[in-house]
Amino acid sequence: MNAKSTGTLPAKDIARVMQPVLVDLLGLALNGKQLHWHVQGRLFLPIHQRLDKVIKDARGFADEVAERLVALGVPVDGRPPTVATTTNLPEVSPGFLSDDKVVSAIVDQLDATISRARAALGPLDEMDQVSQDIVIDVLRKLEAHRWMFAVQMA
Repeated sequence: MNAKSTGTLPAKDIARVMQPVLVDLLGLALNGKQLHWHVQGRLFLPIHQRLDKVIKDARGFADEVAERLVALGVPVDGRPPTVATTTNLPEVSPGFLSDDKVVSAIVDQLDATISRARAALGPLDEMDQVSQDIVIDVLRKLEAHRWMFAVQMA
């Protein structure tokens, strides 16, 4: 299927803007799970539970972004090698981590994901406001998650 046109710009241009958002959301879900499995410390339970919420949201938003692009007639790439080589996210330390290090790491993960999603807003405003609306929803939720973790670092 050829890329469909949405407004004045082809869907492949929208995909070039949204594919990076997709890989960062997938990376956030994977790195969040790594942190979820390895958090230790006094705040284990609330951090463990909050990470589950971040992971669930990241997976759901990744699906929404991917389905939007597929609906526009362009393929997406969420394969592990693609995520590993194109994500904007910092690496997560392997093994067990103290609760304060996990909080700091997830804030860094969220910051990188938010940054790339915010960078997509301007181009999407010009190309496709429906896709932009999806990214706005992503940002709204991820920024709330970031705040809930960041207040623990204050």
